[in-house]
Amino acid sequence: MTEIDKEACREAYNQVRDDSTDTNWAVFRYEGSKIVPAEQGIDYEDFKKICTDDARLFAFVRVTTGDAMSKRAKFTLITWIGENIGVLQRAKISTDKTLVKDIVQNFAKEFTISEPKELDEEYIRTEVIKAGGANYDAQAE
Repeated sequence: MTEIDKEACREAYNQVRDDSTDTNWAVFRYEGSKIVPAEQGIDYEDFKKICTDDARLFAFVRVTTGDAMSKRAKFTLITWIGENIGVLQRAKISTDKTLVKDIVQNFAKEFTISEPKELDEEYIRTEVIKAGGANYDAQAE
């Protein structure tokens, strides 16, 4: 049965949520049968490099939205399942996600991704904006 390091994961989660830090993402990965915080970072491209064919992980990512007049942080939960992950591990990840969601509760959009092209930062941002409802930035177009 999978466990989660609640205290350490909560600390990583709060680091991303804290707008006084530059941390834009935190990854939670499996260490044996335990989910633990792993890498954290500023640059989204660094996060994408962690999403390899043999990885299965969860990520809490800050996305900055808005316009020149008003910037705001929105958050997303990304579940990454690499192509080389076996059927049993794929099936288990959906139940293990509930453990992560006990910690990561504040997000606008959730993704389950297996294709590297779906990790495109602009695609993620666009989907988060859509999930936020009214988009007043469209007036500038």
